[in-house]
Amino acid sequence: MKQILVVEDNPDISFLVSMHLRDIGVHVDIANEGNEGLRRALAEPYDLVILDLMLPGKELFHDLMIINPAIEVYLLDSQAKILAYSAPQGHVKREALNLPVIKQFLSQGNSYPLLGEDPRSLKRYKVFSAAEIRDDKGLAGYLYIILAGEAYDSVIELVKGSYILKFTASLLIAGLLLVLLFGLLGFFVLTHRLRKLASIMTAYRQGKQDELKRYPFKGKVSDEVDQLILSFNQMADRIDTQLDELRRNDATRREMVANVSHDLRTPLTSLHGYIETLLLKDKSLSQAERQQYLEIANNQSKQLIGLVTELFELARLDSCETLLDVEPFSLSELIQDVQQKFELDAKKQNITLSSDYGNDIPFAYGDIGMIQRVLDNLLQNAFRHTPKGGNITLSIDANAENISVKVADNGCGIPAEDLTNIFDRFYREEKSRQSSASNAGLGLAIVKRILDLHGTGITASSYLRQGTTFVFQVPVYQNQ
Repeated sequence: MKQILVVEDNPDISFLVSMHLRDIGVHVDIANEGNEGLRRALAEPYDLVILDLMLPGKELFHDLMIINPAIEVYLLDSQAKILAYSAPQGHVKREALNLPVIKQFLSQGNSYPLLGEDPRSLKRYKVFSAAEIRDDKGLAGYLYIILAGEAYDSVIELVKGSYILKFTASLLIAGLLLVLLFGLLGFFVLTHRLRKLASIMTAYRQGKQDELKRYPFKGKVSDEVDQLILSFNQMADRIDTQLDELRRNDATRREMVANVSHDLRTPLTSLHGYIETLLLKDKSLSQAERQQYLEIANNQSKQLIGLVTELFELARLDSCETLLDVEPFSLSELIQDVQQKFELDAKKQNITLSSDYGNDIPFAYGDIGMIQRVLDNLLQNAFRHTPKGGNITLSIDANAENISVKVADNGCGIPAEDLTNIFDRFYREEKSRQSSASNAGLGLAIVKRILDLHGTGITASSYLRQGTTFVFQVPVYQNQ
C-alpha cells in the first residue's frame, strides 16, 4: 500500500485531503506543522509528501531538498508557471515550464522516463516527476520535481573535471596493471623450473634415452624448488644404481645357472659313461679295467658331491637366517690342525707347506668352523695353482684389535686384469673351463662371504710366475 505524508496546518484541508486519498486506497499520515513534517519525512520512507507551502516556521521546499539533496522541487500553477522553489537568487532561469510535457507525464500509457525542461537552464532537459495539486475548486497546480538536481550535476561535473581524481585513477589503474604484469612474470619465473622438472620427470618415467634425465643443478639449495630438484636427482641416481645392480644380478644369475649346468653336466656325463660301460662290457673287462672304471666313477661322484656341497653352503651363507656361532679360540692351534690336514696333499705334490707365527698370539673371536673353512678353501686354491717343488706359507701377525692371517704361495700368479674378479662366483682365471673342471669357482666366493659375515674382508696381491698372497683378519677377543 502506498504511504503519503500530508503536511498541513489547516485541519479542514488536511481532513479533506486525507479522506480523498484514503478513498483511493492510500495510507495517509498527517503532520500539523513543518518541524513535525520534517521529522516524519526523515524517519519514514514515504512514497509522496504533500506540503503546505506557507507553514509557519519552515521553508519546506528547502527542508525537502535537505531530505534528498539530489532532487529539486518546484510548485507550478495550473498553467505550469513557477510559483515557488528553493534556490539562490538568479539560479532559476525559466518562469514557466512546458505544460503539455507535464500532462503527457501524468497521462497513461507513456514510456518512461520522460525528459522535461530544467528550470535552472534554458537549454537543458532532465528526467522529472510531477503530481497534480487540487483543491475544492479543482486543479490548483502541479508539483514538479527534477530527479537529478543541480547539486547532483555539480558533483558529477566535479568528478569529471577533477584532474587529481583522473590522475589518481590513472595511476591506480597503471599500478594495478604493473602489479599484474610483475605477478604474471614472477609466476612464470617460479613455475619455469617446475615445468622443466615435470618434463624431465616425464621423460625419465617413459625411459626416453634421447632426452635429459637429470635437472642441471649447481649444488646450492636456495629455495624449496631447488630442494625438490636435488631430491629428484638423488632419487633418480639411486633408482639407476638399483636398476644397474638388478641387471648385474640378473646377468650373474644367468651366468651362474649356465656354470652350474656345465659343472654338473661334465662329471655326470663321465660318471654315466663309465657306469654304462661297466654294465655293457662287464664280462669282457678285466679286473684291473673294472677297478679303474670304478675309481673314475667314484672320483666324478666326489666332484659332484663337492660342487653340490659348495652350492648349498654358499646359498646358506647368503640366506638371512645364517647365524655365526662366535666364541674365543686359538687361531695358532687352528692353523696347526689345518696344516696337518694338508700335509699328505703337500707330500703327494712335492710342495713345502710351512707356518710362521709366534707364541704370544691372542685368542681370536669368531666362528671357528667358518674360519677353518676359509683356511681350507685358501689352501686348496694355493695347492691348485702351485707347481711341484713350490712353497705355501701360513703366517700370523697380531695387534691390539685384529689378527692378520696370510696365505702365500709361489705359484703361477694371477693376471692383474683378473685380480678384482677372483672373489666372484664361478669365476675362473682360465679361459677354458674344461682345463679346470674339478674347480667350480666357488671356493673364494665362500671365503669372501664368510669374512663379510664376520665384519672383516680379504685382500689379494699377485704377480705372474711369482705367486699370490691372500690376507684376511679376525677380531681379537677382548676379555672384559
